[in-house]
Amino acid sequence: MKKKLRSILCWLIALPFLVVLVLQFYFFMQIGWWTRFDPESTSFMRHQLSVMREKNPKAQLKHQWVPYNRISNHLKRAIIASEDANFSGHEGVDWQALQKAYEKNQKKGRVVAGGSTITQQLAKNLFLSGERSYLRKGQEVVITYMLEFWMDKERIFEIYLNSVEWGVGVFGAEAAARHYYGVSAAGLSPYQAARLAVMLPNPRYYDVNRGSGYLARRTDLILRRMNSATLP
Repeated sequence: MKKKLRSILCWLIALPFLVVLVLQFYFFMQIGWWTRFDPESTSFMRHQLSVMREKNPKAQLKHQWVPYNRISNHLKRAIIASEDANFSGHEGVDWQALQKAYEKNQKKGRVVAGGSTITQQLAKNLFLSGERSYLRKGQEVVITYMLEFWMDKERIFEIYLNSVEWGVGVFGAEAAARHYYGVSAAGLSPYQAARLAVMLPNPRYYDVNRGSGYLARRTDLILRRMNSATLP
């Protein structure tokens, strides 16, 4: 009897670790699949669609995949300048930025900053929820290194540009360019690209507050920084 109880206890203890391992294997293999095939949607997109359908059951996302070479280099440079200046050089995680975010969170007594790179943002959007916690951040880092293992920077950036949120139900560069400016992602001007890049940290807010003074000031700053951004 004791031996049977010990065996059951061992299984109960081991089960959570097995579940975690299976989940990591799923993430790893799914990312490998996406090296050749484009994601149809992300966890974050599906979540936002479900939220929208609580108010409107017929709601649809605005999203259209376009290849990397059909997205304006102005937009690519603007996003790197605004979101992750070291994108082309780091291995997925900017540990210095994470340290600064940790110190800021300690001062505030809660999680207010993430210090995420473009790869980390993609990891979160593909698989995770929008909640802020150190446990979720840890999983984000693991997925980030999986992305960097399987993909080159250009492929990571291509998926990011096609899946990042840009407004209420607006996802990806093509949908954003048409939603805000009535042009294709390839046809964005430097100013339009800079403005879209600045919207990324809080896109739903800026979608309905387009006259924000901060948005205008930050756009001017990113315009000046864009030319120094290194593309993958």
